[in-house]
Amino acid sequence: MNEFSLKYGCNPNQKPARIYMANGAELPVEVLNGRPGYINFLDAFNSWQLVKELKEATGLPCATSFKHVSPTSAAVGKKLSPALKKACFVDDIEGLDDSPLACAYARARGTDRMSSFGDWIALSDVCDLTTAKIIAREVSDGVIAPGYTDEAFALLLTKRKGNYNIVRIDPAYVPEEIERKQVFGITFEQGRNNFRIDRALLHNIVTKNKELPEDKAIDLIISLITLKYTQSNSVCFAADGQAIGVGAGQQSRIHCTRLAAQKADLWHLRQHEKVLSLQFAEGVGRPEMNNIIDLYLSDEAEEVLGDDVWRKNFAVRPEPFTREEKAAYLKTITGVSLGSDAFFPFSDNIERAFRSGVSYVAEPGGSIRDQLVIDAADAHNMVMAFTGMRLFHH
Repeated sequence: MNEFSLKYGCNPNQKPARIYMANGAELPVEVLNGRPGYINFLDAFNSWQLVKELKEATGLPCATSFKHVSPTSAAVGKKLSPALKKACFVDDIEGLDDSPLACAYARARGTDRMSSFGDWIALSDVCDLTTAKIIAREVSDGVIAPGYTDEAFALLLTKRKGNYNIVRIDPAYVPEEIERKQVFGITFEQGRNNFRIDRALLHNIVTKNKELPEDKAIDLIISLITLKYTQSNSVCFAADGQAIGVGAGQQSRIHCTRLAAQKADLWHLRQHEKVLSLQFAEGVGRPEMNNIIDLYLSDEAEEVLGDDVWRKNFAVRPEPFTREEKAAYLKTITGVSLGSDAFFPFSDNIERAFRSGVSYVAEPGGSIRDQLVIDAADAHNMVMAFTGMRLFHH
């Protein structure tokens, strides 16, 4: 098949719409079920590139959750702790520990559940039944993978009354070296961004502290590959084999850092015992639970804890999680990794990152204020590598 007709483009008024191979070749994807739209395919092709590269760089099965052409998270297939399983709403999934791919998606989906609601999923490996069990019960638009086991495919077919978008991609497909797109009727052309991100990219450590453990190097690689497919400007926090906070599409880099840090803080707070022990009222669904947790952790907690509303949300009224308690807990967090798609122009990014437990940093370098940024990192005994390569994505 050389082309695939779409219902419409980004918006219903943008017709006609299609995807096709301008060189006359066959499309490298097959729609096994559903009818993906324009934005679905943008998410699918960007997310597939991310997981493909991440697996090549780490050797581990990986997954990502995409929304509006940026990842909410990406993760490799590491087992989840009991607390993380509960925080990610997968503590009841049988056989989770036996499926690295399912572990990867559980992490990716569970990192920023507010943003992942209605996501597009990409899997680096053939989708197995355990992974499909997680996907089947979450609200999502579709999935792209190199294949599906019979059991996984049969389960996914039950989503959306049989209309769930299931796409298979040829893992051997290699795109042309030159890519083009049109804006305002004008064609843009550039070479593909084939820059390789791996352990060797982190050799130029510019701080006094030069101890970069292998697991932290993997976290930095995860953050950088995630950034490669995130709308710029962007900053990504990573820990324990997954992106835990993505700040995308901000005009100011400090705003990227603040946004990513806030998401990373929420990821850590969701694993606090006060959150894990919440007892929800009967009939509260999974999406509602997530919204309730988000409000419980915010400065607007009274919206779910107030005298007139708490019984709608909880079987037992929980104690407030005070700002002081949250701050004290977050001060115990260390060892977080941070990647940036372009250099930090000011040291304020380092100072904000430190407050969210960052100990390891990877950024291109090249600012006239590089030394100020290095000095700030040294003041907090961070390890910082200059990669020498910008990773803008638009």
